[in-house]
Amino acid sequence: MRIASLEVVPYALPFEQPYVTARGTLTRREMALLRLRDEDGVEGLGEAVPLSMRGGTSLRQVVEELEALGGRDMLDEQSLRGSAAALSAPARCAALTALMDLRGRRAAGADGAQQPLRCNATLTAGDPAGVVSEAERWAADGFSTFKLKLGTGDDAAQVRAVREALGPRARIRVDANGAWDLETAKRILAEIEPYEVELAEQPVATVEQAVELAASTPIPLAADESVETRADAERVAASGAFAMTGIKLCKVGGPEEALEIAEVLPAYVTSALDGPVGIAAALQVAQSLGDLGRAAGESLAHGLATQRLFASTVASVECELRGDLLYPPEGPGLGVEIDERALEAHRL
Repeated sequence: MRIASLEVVPYALPFEQPYVTARGTLTRREMALLRLRDEDGVEGLGEAVPLSMRGGTSLRQVVEELEALGGRDMLDEQSLRGSAAALSAPARCAALTALMDLRGRRAAGADGAQQPLRCNATLTAGDPAGVVSEAERWAADGFSTFKLKLGTGDDAAQVRAVREALGPRARIRVDANGAWDLETAKRILAEIEPYEVELAEQPVATVEQAVELAASTPIPLAADESVETRADAERVAASGAFAMTGIKLCKVGGPEEALEIAEVLPAYVTSALDGPVGIAAALQVAQSLGDLGRAAGESLAHGLATQRLFASTVASVECELRGDLLYPPEGPGLGVEIDERALEAHRL
């Protein structure tokens, strides 16, 4: 399969309200759309979401990496895949996702039907009353699992308020983005343990800290920042630090590496505040996990309902949320169709 053209479009989507975590505040999400077209005019879409708040690759660097791919004299699937291995994780994710989408669209006659995926609500950090109000809006729309961003204020009060407001049947998970030191993490997890927390995602920064923390709390610990490769997953599994891991495609370098990680650790797929292409790719990966994505004998909700957080989109066709179920588009490949006017309006 020869690639006839490559286009990179940097753009940004604004949030409905500021997205607040222990790592900082975002008012928009910057990303890059990658378009590959083969000699027959079939198009494959990829997406790169630089995790700049985590000290990762910048959007400018990602765009430069992807544009450099288009400057090669010979570009086919094999050469593109080989070149992608040297890219940063977000750029590699975009390239490999676009190839996956292109293959899917070329095989348009194949049965690509997929089942919907259950997702958790993602709540931004804030005062307990504000977080409860947000949680109640998600609950009214059918969500039963709620992810609370901690590390910015009175964490125990936030968890207690949400538990009291939503009742005993709601599932609550927390995410500190590695902001706590070990002693703080021990204290806060002990304080919130009575509220039946489903899991604590990346409560501390290092695997060594997580080993000690895991021995001090019955709350299951999930990795995020600590697992970016299969080798990371193997190290974590051997240490007993984390019982499972969340996987962001742009953090690990794309769909294939995500599945490699899930062979080692039970996994659920989460959004890096992706755009429509990234969410569609993540949904396909999550559907591919099967029993690899099960922890404690029960399937976990995935963190892919974040399109609700944005004020606009660049897609005319994308995944659709109905309650807490995320449905894939019906078309071949990822099924996403771009709204050209919207993309131009959001272009950087």
